[in-house]
Amino acid sequence: MEATSRSTARIDEEIEVNGGPAQKYTFTIKGDFDMAADKGSLKVDLQGKQHLDEVFAGGKVYLKGVVPESPELWGSIPRDESQSHYILRAPVNDPEHVLRQVAAMRDAKKDGEEKANGAPTTHYRGTLDFDTLTLRMTSEARAKAAELRDMMGGKLPVQAEAWVDAQGRVARTRLSYVLGTVGSTATMTLSDPGKPVNAAPPADKDAVPAASVSGVLPG
Repeated sequence: MEATSRSTARIDEEIEVNGGPAQKYTFTIKGDFDMAADKGSLKVDLQGKQHLDEVFAGGKVYLKGVVPESPELWGSIPRDESQSHYILRAPVNDPEHVLRQVAAMRDAKKDGEEKANGAPTTHYRGTLDFDTLTLRMTSEARAKAAELRDMMGGKLPVQAEAWVDAQGRVARTRLSYVLGTVGSTATMTLSDPGKPVNAAPPADKDAVPAASVSGVLPG
């Protein structure tokens, strides 16, 4: 994870959510990110029906598409104040948050050699503990996760996976859980390491500070 945090990457993430019969939907998150400089831009889509643009720069996250009545308005929030509202969703879809969670997996074991992005990688598997799973969650979301944990006898079965290339960089991550007929799988692929990243925030006059950000697209 340290090697990955010193580089840049093309981000391609797919989050599949199964809320039960007739409640299956998929998010896609695509863009470029410079982990060393803490900047990047992402495009978030929910099955072609909802769209969100995000720019990470200067310690803030700028979001366009969170105000339905003003689709061209940018909102901004300090990056370190953003929170997640759902299991396996990162605050404002932050890819570095996912890397922190995967880096903290418990009981990590090698699971063979596989190709990712067309290159050889070592596949690791482990689990996430409750504190890592609910890292930077809202108090309401954390309480709901705790209810699920208690219903499952004190432990949520969340699997973590990572594919690491020959240079020691993460090429892919996957977090997943299944609870009966519901569950979620978040797969993030990181490619083109070292690619220059341009992440220009909107002008201050075009962005409105937000106390908080909610909704399914920001996570």
